[in-house]
Amino acid sequence: MPVKQPRLVMKNIVKEFPGVKALSDVHLSLYPGEVHALMGGENGAGKSTLIKVLTGVYSIDQGTVMMEGKSVHIKSPQEAQAHGISTVYQEVNLCPNLSVTENIFIGREIKKNGRLAWKEMHKRAKVLLEKLQLNIDVNKLLSSYSVAIQQMVAIARALNVSAKILILDEPTSSLDRDEVNKLFSVIRKLKEEGLAIVFVSHFLDQIYEITDRLTVLRNGEWIGEYMTEEMDRMDLVSKMIGKDLQEFKSVSKDTTNQSEEKETFLSAEQVGLTGVIEPFQFELNKGEIVGLAGLLGSGRTEIARLLFGGADKADQGMLKVNGKKVNFSTPRQAILHDIGFCSENRKTEGIIPELTVRENIILAIQSVNGLFRYLSKTKQAKIADEYMKLLNINPANPEQLIKNLSGGNQQKVMLARWLVTDPQLLILDEPTRGIDIGAKAEIMKLMTELSKKNKSILFISSEIEEILRTCHRVAVLRDRKKVTELENHENLTQQELMKEMAGGGM
Repeated sequence: MPVKQPRLVMKNIVKEFPGVKALSDVHLSLYPGEVHALMGGENGAGKSTLIKVLTGVYSIDQGTVMMEGKSVHIKSPQEAQAHGISTVYQEVNLCPNLSVTENIFIGREIKKNGRLAWKEMHKRAKVLLEKLQLNIDVNKLLSSYSVAIQQMVAIARALNVSAKILILDEPTSSLDRDEVNKLFSVIRKLKEEGLAIVFVSHFLDQIYEITDRLTVLRNGEWIGEYMTEEMDRMDLVSKMIGKDLQEFKSVSKDTTNQSEEKETFLSAEQVGLTGVIEPFQFELNKGEIVGLAGLLGSGRTEIARLLFGGADKADQGMLKVNGKKVNFSTPRQAILHDIGFCSENRKTEGIIPELTVRENIILAIQSVNGLFRYLSKTKQAKIADEYMKLLNINPANPEQLIKNLSGGNQQKVMLARWLVTDPQLLILDEPTRGIDIGAKAEIMKLMTELSKKNKSILFISSEIEEILRTCHRVAVLRDRKKVTELENHENLTQQELMKEMAGGGM
């Protein structure tokens, strides 16, 4: 890389919260015309805190921040934007009840003669989206578009300033491969134009595909800065987690007694929902982990919600639990039939942000008990303590608000909530998305342990390697239709599975 003046230098950054040192002597340097990965392998690595320091959400306790050679003190997100720092977060934080144009220009509308210049804003919005290779009606409500398109609109909004630094926090988590390729094409173009880009992702393939350099954090400390192309993948993961990879290599499906005939826990007979998912046949046996594989929008989540019954209501077909017909009209009825459902959207369908970790953990079991069998606070504390230790939830403070936990720890709290109910079937919709490598391994190990205890697990993941490593069978979906089922024998490859997902042609 040619010698350049760094656009940003952060040195010896320290950030503390009560009882927690979130950042300790952390460094970060960004150069114009580069994509820089921010990596961390465990919960609390410090990535989110460092981004919030850079964007003015948090003030620093110690350290210096230099922009183009000049010392700066960024005290708010507005000041960060004034310095040319724009951020796109993993969770789309736009206004679904406003149009695409309004979302792109909200807070910085164009006015002419004291009136909003809608024609000009619509025109500029279309130009911005065309840079993202997206051609949509900018007059329509944002809510009328998919999450993937909403993510692209969020990126367009971030580009609608004189940005010098663009921070992309898990920008591809809701995109399919084609959309990722389009985004990467845009990132390369912005890089050529001299933008400094921070790229945060848990997808190692993407890190090696798009980034030039990377900074590794662990437990809030700076581990090092490296050229991406010079960093061996195994060395990178070891630096991120601070230990060797033997425990991750040991994560695999339990094949003990899989050849024996299994007892079916749940079966779906031509279950479907008009306009949402075509009727499908499906069985889940006790002690079995079954994966749902498919591209974004293929119908994986739709099937999971129909099987839970209380989330979405099928308008055709029949569900059976232990051979008996069931008809769930509420989530509580599904729970009473020993089914748990961990949604992919933990922000809107999972955590209650203003409640504590303890209160979030006991929600499902309290629902089973009903309003008139209230769990005492002592009992709640005992349950929370037990499952926080089991799942290694940090920090180990059950009275902390869950919104203050990292994404990985929030995901573990959601798992704890369902484990407390001792479900016979646990439906996990993208439980490892957007969380660190260490937490992924813990969740995958837990799945294997539960299957050994004769529990059934339905596992949805966008990472094919995870599906192949943990599942006994794989149901493949395409275009909102279940197209095939594959036994996950030792010869099943990623290429074979991807071929089925894509429709047979590669």
